[in-house]
Amino acid sequence: MPTSQGQSPGQGQSPGQSQSPGQSQGHPQRWLILGVILLATLTVLLDNTVLNVAIPSLTEELDASTADIQWMINAYSLVQSGLLLTAGSSADRYGRKKMLATGLALFGIGSLVAGLAQNATQLIAARAGMGVGGALLMTTTLAVVVQIFDETERVKAIGLWSTVNSLGFAAGPLLGGVMLEHFWWGAIFLINLPVAALALVAVLKLVPESKNPRGDRPDLLGALLSTVGMTGVVYAIISGPEHGWTSLQVLGSGAVGVAVLAAFARWELSIPHPMLDMHFFRNQRFVGAVAGAILVAFGMGGSLFLLTQHLQFVLGYEPLEAGLRIAPMALSVVALNLAGVGARIVAKVGTPAAIALGMTMLSAGLAAIALLGGGTDGGYGGMLLGLVVMGAGISVAMPAMANAIMSAIPPEKAGVGAGVNGTLAEFGVGLGVAVLGAVLHSRFAALITVAAASLPAALASAESADERARITDAFSSGLETSQLVGAVAVLLGGLLAAALLRRAERADSESAVTMAA
Repeated sequence: MPTSQGQSPGQGQSPGQSQSPGQSQGHPQRWLILGVILLATLTVLLDNTVLNVAIPSLTEELDASTADIQWMINAYSLVQSGLLLTAGSSADRYGRKKMLATGLALFGIGSLVAGLAQNATQLIAARAGMGVGGALLMTTTLAVVVQIFDETERVKAIGLWSTVNSLGFAAGPLLGGVMLEHFWWGAIFLINLPVAALALVAVLKLVPESKNPRGDRPDLLGALLSTVGMTGVVYAIISGPEHGWTSLQVLGSGAVGVAVLAAFARWELSIPHPMLDMHFFRNQRFVGAVAGAILVAFGMGGSLFLLTQHLQFVLGYEPLEAGLRIAPMALSVVALNLAGVGARIVAKVGTPAAIALGMTMLSAGLAAIALLGGGTDGGYGGMLLGLVVMGAGISVAMPAMANAIMSAIPPEKAGVGAGVNGTLAEFGVGLGVAVLGAVLHSRFAALITVAAASLPAALASAESADERARITDAFSSGLETSQLVGAVAVLLGGLLAAALLRRAERADSESAVTMAA
């Protein structure tokens, strides 16, 4: 049954529960439900990166071109990121449990079609369908967490949700590598089927229904504008590294996306029941959390994108070996969040200080990778140190920021809040890849004399061992510069986010004192 007046359990009675003194105001089966949600979330996140290691197999067995491969990888993330806000709004209106179950069903069907695809076109279409299911899952899972946990446990629950996000991002290449060593490429999709089926049964049996009790009319034009706008911007970010940031394709897509998003913002301000209330952006708590969330994803996404290239092209590791060497970041996030470290830090020092601490550690990790782990001698100690420190910072900052975003949005709009959070993560990762990649390649192109602008092409054109060494040294220098740029951006952004959140908390306290007087 729906929660009373769309409230989160921390603000009203939870579904199917009677309260007694001293009892936590959360759903009685909340931790079991969280386990189901995390299982569904992990399945979706793995598919963001699992396909990367299957590129050689797909090229050979499906006779896929370079453009086909690009669309196989991007169709999923492009559709998912474009639909996040619309999916969140739909969950608020029609029911979060209903949309969660629908997302699992669509994701499972898409996985089956992908695993049995006979050509590149079928696989691209299946990946797009999986992206629709993924958008519904990513928004409804976080929205349900907000509904079933009260304020005393919500930070810890969101911390575990964030842990799965980090684990899924890093574990995709590992899982793909293991599966491809024993099975054909379709197995990386078919393995989703039993997981999706189990999660679907558990959702239908355990998860309580909740939705916005006001039943606002659907904002169909807003949904269309947000989907088109986000798709245009994300496509520009995704295609920039391959087609060039000044190409007509990238600039045109980006310009259309920004223009449509501006029209979306104007439309949302003009209607009585907007999908995304733009007045949220007047809330300093919301703006501070938004800025921090983008920059955490910026640092993590950009750094891992570049480190993967460094490990494979410069140090010569296979994809699975490279994935294993990046895994310590995700493992540190998992270990610290399972131990509840992030939630305890938030409870002890407050959200602003926790975000400042986490972002400072993330910045320090990026700097350590730049100064100690980016060389060509094969040394791994500096990179390991940087990855562990980055993971520690993410485990502190990410749950605090997700909780801050969700707390700044009314409980009846939890789906939209989750959509905003997911959109920011996608945008931040894309921005990190774009900006840090541009810094690296600018430095790389300035240091080498060969005509090729990319590392693989430059290495292929090298005529001697000395020339190859100069090329890899240039790439390492570019990596160092890009990671330092990322470190500075993350540090300054984290301090700004913390300052905005601190100011918002002070304003809330002064307002409460005034009302009490």
